[in-house]
Amino acid sequence: MKHTLKITLLLALIFIIAQVVGLAVTNEYIDHKTTAETGDVVFEALPYNLERPQVDESTSYVWIIGAIIIGTLLLLLLIKYRKMNLWKLWFFLAVFFTMAIAFAAFMNQIAAVVLALILAITKIYKPTTILQNLSEVFIYGGLAAIFVPVINIFAAFMLLLLISIYDIIAVRHTKHMVKLAKFQTKSKVFAGLLIPYSWKKGKIESVPANKKSEGKKSTSAIAVLGGGDIGFPLIFAGVVMKGLMLENTELIGFLKTLIIPLFTSIALLYLLLKGKKDKFYPAMPYLTVGCVIGYLAVLLVF
Repeated sequence: MKHTLKITLLLALIFIIAQVVGLAVTNEYIDHKTTAETGDVVFEALPYNLERPQVDESTSYVWIIGAIIIGTLLLLLLIKYRKMNLWKLWFFLAVFFTMAIAFAAFMNQIAAVVLALILAITKIYKPTTILQNLSEVFIYGGLAAIFVPVINIFAAFMLLLLISIYDIIAVRHTKHMVKLAKFQTKSKVFAGLLIPYSWKKGKIESVPANKKSEGKKSTSAIAVLGGGDIGFPLIFAGVVMKGLMLENTELIGFLKTLIIPLFTSIALLYLLLKGKKDKFYPAMPYLTVGCVIGYLAVLLVF
């Protein structure tokens, strides 16, 4: 087992909460009235005059994978100049905009942007364990609201396949994802779930240099799950939900979609229970299997 049972269950619980909240955010951006009238899924515009990528749905996965690779290379470059804190600025902007989009699904845009700004600043400069994980619950809902409308089911499957291959290469071969995860954990600015084994007044403590830190995996000091491991299964489930909304009422379509997070959470639990301590594992291949089984369950059961 990679972590204690308590930490394992807590990671899985926050993961599934992030999936459900993310789907709720995505659902709020669907114009259900127009969708019912036209027979095509119609999404409301993003707030703050933001625009979604103008790409073909069937080839969108190519652009997303390309953006991920370029973004990772850029982040590795920015880390080399860490004293300038450019990487923190990038991280702040990403957190701020995605949370603002997520909050705007449920509240006034001005209130959403103010709340997102406060949380993003606090997350960077006064991080706590609770704030870290609470903000991550909403961040990926904002991402899903951006990308789900421009992805069809074929592209969603291709995205899962390619990102799983990339995850294996990045963790087991080039190991640059391990490097990024260690750097973020040590800096107390991490994209993903982060649960210290021992909390000190709720603050996130840096992992000492003489101890191994954990990227998507476990250590004796801290347990983390990378943001991509939350975001990509959520985007896939959101795309499936798009299709279900054409054949079901809003509530039934949403509830059916929850089958996918259920299976991805089981896949995550399997990885955490079977994994070894202090060993790095690419999580996306396991989560992809969970997504596929969940999708088949949706088709077979309903």
